[in-house]
Amino acid sequence: MFGAGLLRTARCLDADSERSYQDLFDRLDTNKDGKVDIAELRAGLKAMGIFRHGAAQKIVLSGDQNNDGTLDFNEFTRYLKEHEKKLRLTFKSLDKNNDGRIDASEIQQSLEELGIHVSKEDARKILHSMDIDGTMMVDWNEWREHFLLYPAHNLEEIIRYWKHSTVLDLGESLAIPDEFTEEEKSSGGWWKQLMAGAVAGAVSRTGTAPLDRMKVLMQVHSSKSNKIGLVGGFRQMIAEGGLSSLWRGNGINVLKIAPETAIKFMAYEQYKKILTAEGQKIETHKRFMAGSLAGATAQTAIYPMEVLKTRLTLRKTGQFSGMLDCAKKILKKEGVIAFYKGYIPNLLGIIPYAGIDLAVYESLKNTWLSYHTDSTNPGVLVLLGCGTISSTCGQLASYPLALVRTRMQAQASLDASDQPSMNTLLKKIVAKDGFFGLYRGILPNFMKVIPAVSISYVVYEYMKTGLGISK
Repeated sequence: MFGAGLLRTARCLDADSERSYQDLFDRLDTNKDGKVDIAELRAGLKAMGIFRHGAAQKIVLSGDQNNDGTLDFNEFTRYLKEHEKKLRLTFKSLDKNNDGRIDASEIQQSLEELGIHVSKEDARKILHSMDIDGTMMVDWNEWREHFLLYPAHNLEEIIRYWKHSTVLDLGESLAIPDEFTEEEKSSGGWWKQLMAGAVAGAVSRTGTAPLDRMKVLMQVHSSKSNKIGLVGGFRQMIAEGGLSSLWRGNGINVLKIAPETAIKFMAYEQYKKILTAEGQKIETHKRFMAGSLAGATAQTAIYPMEVLKTRLTLRKTGQFSGMLDCAKKILKKEGVIAFYKGYIPNLLGIIPYAGIDLAVYESLKNTWLSYHTDSTNPGVLVLLGCGTISSTCGQLASYPLALVRTRMQAQASLDASDQPSMNTLLKKIVAKDGFFGLYRGILPNFMKVIPAVSISYVVYEYMKTGLGISK
């Protein structure tokens, strides 16, 4: 009811702006102290269905003239008037035929001009999210109501809003680094998001490390003649090295998150500049290309850490005193090339994983939207479900290459004559253990998907709140 009241108030702005601004301010000012702070505004935005992180904080920072962290009525009114002017300009730029309304073809045309290709159906989804009277056209009042308390005003920001609210899916892979606005980069918001993601990844990996170690042991040591089961495998690990041995290799697995994330982000920005002429918008296919190249660059840079992780995961008690000792021994005995064993199947595995993960994710989400035409936002649980299923399908396609990569990383300590190539190793595994031998260790791998996704999401949300970038 509160959200509906806010919307009704917003609709009346033309009739009596000052009075309507006052009504809206009074509704947001829940503690009646004559000021609206970030918490009050966030609650109001949530009631209106605006869930983009940082929106409340951005509005207060933009309108706060005396830097007291709140908006009084004059500051609130000044902000809304300025915001409306900017929204009006964007509305006019979308209204190609100047009839005072925006239809699906005009949205399609405007996005095409920015190098973003969307179907008529996607354009209609965007309209549906703003259309109040059911005409499948959006007039100025509907446009203003939709964006009045959302800090986006230019077309580029509004497109990002459509994308992040899942109204419009630009087809960007989840593996492609996040893009940040110039404002986010200059204000330092980007590093907070990267940090939140890194901490979430660290906690998630630590929580599922025993299952990850079990997967690696099965990939390398399990066969028809030497079957390793889940219960037996865990007993074997604990008997050999105690309870703490379940977390062998986790230290470097967590340590490589930060450099991989940073390299991927920086490389992505550079590749975008190389692939796009100055001043032009980057097209979707070039964004894919930049993301793929950035991922490959990050993998190349941190791959020696991947090899170290495998060796430390498989080590016997007392074999290495730590990461540095492991690296020194590998370098001394096997040379630099040992740090890149399995590199080719690792890179090849990214292609089917990312492609299938993305395709399944989009298909599931679009299927949900087609059955729930009254909603444009599937919500967190639905998106987590789609992500879990799509990730599982991606793993099924790429798992044989991941297994070969791990075997090659582990076998680098053998004599050169005993180190088969990728193709030879694939043939040997199939000949010895059959087709399903390519999927050794996939059970613990699947078992860690749901807890890993859930832990990561919860920690990410807490980190965003702690760093001041929460929704």
